[in-house]
Amino acid sequence: MIKNFSFTHGIYAYILKALGILLIITLISHVFRDHLDIINIGLIHIIPVVIVAIHGNTKATIFITILSVIFFNFLYIPPLYSFKVHNELYVWSFVIFGIVGWIITIQAKNLYTQTKQNEMRESLLNIISHDLRTPLSTIIGTTNLLLYNSNLDEKSTKNLLEDVNYASMRMKRLITNILDSTRLSNGGINLKFDWCDFEDIVGVALEEFSDKQKDELLDIKIEDFRLFWGDNVLLKQLIINLLDNAFKYSINNTKVTLDILDLNDTLRIAVFNQSSHIDETKLKNIFDKFYRLEDSNDISGSGIGLSICKSIVGIHGGEIKASAVNKGILIEAILPIIKKANLI
Repeated sequence: MIKNFSFTHGIYAYILKALGILLIITLISHVFRDHLDIINIGLIHIIPVVIVAIHGNTKATIFITILSVIFFNFLYIPPLYSFKVHNELYVWSFVIFGIVGWIITIQAKNLYTQTKQNEMRESLLNIISHDLRTPLSTIIGTTNLLLYNSNLDEKSTKNLLEDVNYASMRMKRLITNILDSTRLSNGGINLKFDWCDFEDIVGVALEEFSDKQKDELLDIKIEDFRLFWGDNVLLKQLIINLLDNAFKYSINNTKVTLDILDLNDTLRIAVFNQSSHIDETKLKNIFDKFYRLEDSNDISGSGIGLSICKSIVGIHGGEIKASAVNKGILIEAILPIIKKANLI
């Protein structure tokens, strides 16, 4: 809702700016009408159309184009102060207004799309160069230590192997997220809805995390409820990404909580972690692709995990939100229960 309000506010801002310029142009043209050719006045009245069109919003462009044509026709096209047009040449001038606005709007949209693609490509390269390198360096360094140090005792060897396993799981999660993000964006994931047991889903999801995270740093509460109708694979990925985000942003050695509650018509999945990296004004952007909190540069992450969560929740017809509560971050996913299993 906040994002939509901000977007709408942005549209109003440049429309108001164009209206202001249109009024100024009309006033100047009216004062100096005896010194300006009708063609020059027409060209001047295209300026507000251009100002709106460069933002790539078709409806706003149509609106300001019609308004500019009305001003131009009413004040400068004979007979004056009338909407009648006696010369078809002037009709073509009105068509040109629309064509200019349409061409600029299309070009602006293409430029915006290209810019976003370049930004995503750059972000993806940063992920590959940084976030994949970190666990890979851990794997290589630990493996070399195991290979060339014959004096390690059994406990040290086990700890090092656990480090390798954890780094491998981090790489797997990152690669999975990159692939899932691409598939979700392109509609390339085949949904397989079936009856899902969240106890099983959570159990499988927890295999992606270390023993310390599972056994010492996680509290789980799953209310006993009937099976849920959804995509088992995507729901597992939802739990993995929510927990992964919570572990990354939680204060060291503090508990992460996972609550899954049946609210009769909806299912609530809530993940909470204590965090020192909270800016409530920025939480509204936390589900945007490649977005990371600016004050968390020391925390590794791609910024696509929560955007995937948003897509998965959206596919199931639900909503997801983040809020700052009790000196921590609470992420809630609300999924509608579209049908209930009859187990009788």
